[in-house]
Amino acid sequence: MSVPQVVVHRDKELMAQAAAARLITKIVDAQAARGSASVVLTGGRNGNGLLAALSAAPARDAVDWSRLDLWWGDERFLPEGDPERNITQARQALLDSVPVDPSRVHAMPASDGPYGSDVEAAAAAYATALAAASRPEDHGPVPTFDVLLLGVGPDTHVASLFPELPAVRETERTVVAVHGAPKPPPTRVSLTLPAIRAAHEVWLLAAGEDKAKAVEIALSGAGEIQAPAAGAYGRSRTLWLLDAAAASGLPRGLYPPASA
Repeated sequence: MSVPQVVVHRDKELMAQAAAARLITKIVDAQAARGSASVVLTGGRNGNGLLAALSAAPARDAVDWSRLDLWWGDERFLPEGDPERNITQARQALLDSVPVDPSRVHAMPASDGPYGSDVEAAAAAYATALAAASRPEDHGPVPTFDVLLLGVGPDTHVASLFPELPAVRETERTVVAVHGAPKPPPTRVSLTLPAIRAAHEVWLLAAGEDKAKAVEIALSGAGEIQAPAAGAYGRSRTLWLLDAAAASGLPRGLYPPASA
């Protein structure tokens, strides 16, 4: 378990640009060290904002996009191409503009895919794909992702792990079906906390005043069942990337003045 580090930027635009630059560096370093890199993407306004900033960054061409594996932390169980699906939004924000290898873009199954409306089967299939990609040195049923991105919801949810719901209590499976999510659509597929914690680095993104209370709760020692974001951490690093509005409820001593 890594101790959370907090970085605060002036506004959400600067936060997205800085996070994109940071991610490019991480991917390039991983590719230089091992030949490939793996990143888990997140949806939502902050996740998509980061992807759009990455698409616009001049340094994006430093990434060898053909040697990058992309996974998702969660997905809305909707038909392929639905505008609410995270993969659809990611394609629009970034993937359609860079030369990714389609075989290394690991989208979660859609509700009109090979498993039809069986969301449990879709979740199990994604868990199987993760296990197949895991190497002996990963010591577990999922790859050791270089970076796993998570947006933080106003209720402290991350991925599709909502406070008090069964998915956040899961300790064995790596991927679960989510029913009755309080945020539409109610049916989703999500990584679990054990899968999230397999990542080298976990980056949590939050911008806006509506996220301030969630950030404050998650960083104040709350339990993960009540505040799922509090249970999201990486093996070697946990980074909270915030704008000033989202950080407004934190004690000033929690982050260095230079980060503002």
